[in-house]
Amino acid sequence: MNNRRDFIKTTALAAGLAAVVQQPAFAAIGRSAGKGLKLRFRPYTLQLKHAFTLSTSSRTTTPVVLTEIEYEGVIGYGEASMPPYLGESHETVLAFLKKVDLSGFNDPFELEDILAYVDSIDLNNRAAKASVDIALHDLVGKLMKQPWYKIWGFDPSKTPNTSYTIGIDTPEVIRQKVKEADPYKILKVKLGRDTDKLMITTIREVTDKPICVDVNQGWTDKQMALDMAHWLKEKGIVFIEQPMPKERVDDNAWLTQNSPLPTMGDEAVQRLDDVLKAHHVYSGINIKLMKSTGMREAHKMLTLAKALKMKVMIGCMTETSCAVSAAAQLAPMADWADLDGALLISNDVYKGMQVVDGKVTLSQQPGIGVQKI
Repeated sequence: MNNRRDFIKTTALAAGLAAVVQQPAFAAIGRSAGKGLKLRFRPYTLQLKHAFTLSTSSRTTTPVVLTEIEYEGVIGYGEASMPPYLGESHETVLAFLKKVDLSGFNDPFELEDILAYVDSIDLNNRAAKASVDIALHDLVGKLMKQPWYKIWGFDPSKTPNTSYTIGIDTPEVIRQKVKEADPYKILKVKLGRDTDKLMITTIREVTDKPICVDVNQGWTDKQMALDMAHWLKEKGIVFIEQPMPKERVDDNAWLTQNSPLPTMGDEAVQRLDDVLKAHHVYSGINIKLMKSTGMREAHKMLTLAKALKMKVMIGCMTETSCAVSAAAQLAPMADWADLDGALLISNDVYKGMQVVDGKVTLSQQPGIGVQKI
């Protein structure tokens, strides 16, 4: 195994280092530099094109932390995105990353050992852990000169269309957002307040595109939720995401059993252990790197969900193209994709996964397929 690893590294480095574009110095506020792996990170704030309103909150910005891991001149990019409900912030992510000491690892191909160590530093900090995981995957993919979807054996032509998210808003703004979403084949609409039917009715006045709805735990009565499911079915809705609070396990299971539409667990499904718990409670799961601690565990979640014959959606937060492109590596195996996070911001710093005629379109570049812009 060591011979194979050495061969891959030697071949990739000898043949490909000259082709690796060296990026300008990373203006990091912190770094962990061992003889082999060097971690750098800095805070950044995403500016949203529109106020993003859910059943429980509204915001116009999202804090992120951008990371880099360098090995012998090759750089992998990563990201932590922290919407409020995750309970993380610039301060918590930076504090966590300052604890990450990669000096004990000289071989980036030891993904399992490195990421198990990172996971063991603290019980929570999932987005912070994801930022290291993504950067490490990007680095290893670049050393192998292959994108991760190919390393995993996925067919890039099988990616689904991505939905385009429309937050809770006034009818006038909703119509404007629907017009902006014209290139997209499916819409994702936030529900969970007393304007749910108005939201859907307004959209149906201007388009008959398929819609999936995300309630973000906003419904509290299971009979009302079932009545809404039947009404939404008549309106051409595809599925309902996280209809009731995640703690209401029995009520969510009852709704799934009786609903004419599939239900998807989101807030209820954070990490690998939650997939089995979600079986028979929801029809499927929404996998997000910022919840799962990154690509390593997300891949395991996808594999388990498919073995349990559950539906899978690959989702994202409001993120740059870095984290979105990392998540997109899993998209060929997903039933649905919600990878519009970078499309909702005005100050992306990367170029990566593209949406072409509504479809998730993966780059052939190695790693997670991103470049700085």
